[in-house]
Amino acid sequence: MKFGVIVFPGSNCDHDCFHVVKNVLGQPVEYIWHDDIFGGEFDCIIVPGGFSYGDYLRTGAIARFSPAVNSLIDFANSGGPVIGICNGFQILLESGLLKGAMLRNTNMHFICKYVYIRVENIDTPFTNLCKPNQVLKIPIAHNEGNYYIDEVGLKDLKSNNQIVFRYSSKEGQIADKYNPNGAKDFIAGITNSKGNVLGLMPHPERCSEDVLNSTDGLLIFKSILNWTKVKT
Repeated sequence: MKFGVIVFPGSNCDHDCFHVVKNVLGQPVEYIWHDDIFGGEFDCIIVPGGFSYGDYLRTGAIARFSPAVNSLIDFANSGGPVIGICNGFQILLESGLLKGAMLRNTNMHFICKYVYIRVENIDTPFTNLCKPNQVLKIPIAHNEGNYYIDEVGLKDLKSNNQIVFRYSSKEGQIADKYNPNGAKDFIAGITNSKGNVLGLMPHPERCSEDVLNSTDGLLIFKSILNWTKVKT
């Protein structure tokens, strides 16, 4: 399975994602420069975290107009799996591939720490190896991770089972004190209506090896590989 990792000026998690795919999973992977266009040569696209274009205007607002993102939209609309992590999630929102928007964290500070997220939907290309309501230990690192969507949009997310991850306690309890950024309905990750595009604020690439104090993120990447095998 061949992965592509889009690189923007300001990306800082592209090498992490590349490392996990190539050296941990043993899969072919290539960088895609933001100015390049691509077609069907990839099986999965990763939009990594970072500060694309310095986060000027809004996070992801400039990156949305990159040629590579136009190719990404075509890839996603054709059913290709896409995972956007942190700034990648923000770019997916700005591009219209996912619904909603990101606000500043409610405490108005950058937050970098391990959190717990509960798996809400295991019937996706990204969570099919997870157990129902499984709790994952995954780090966050963001200033604008406060996911927002209006009540109509939230109702749609729920009815279509598009909420994939919610912030929780280690035991899976959902409560305000476990919501690190004030995200609406404790949302840490969602998919599009087709289920092939995932955006999440936590960083699975930063917890895919024992040396990083958690390997829970590897479940997400391995689920993508498993989904491809089952699909074929």
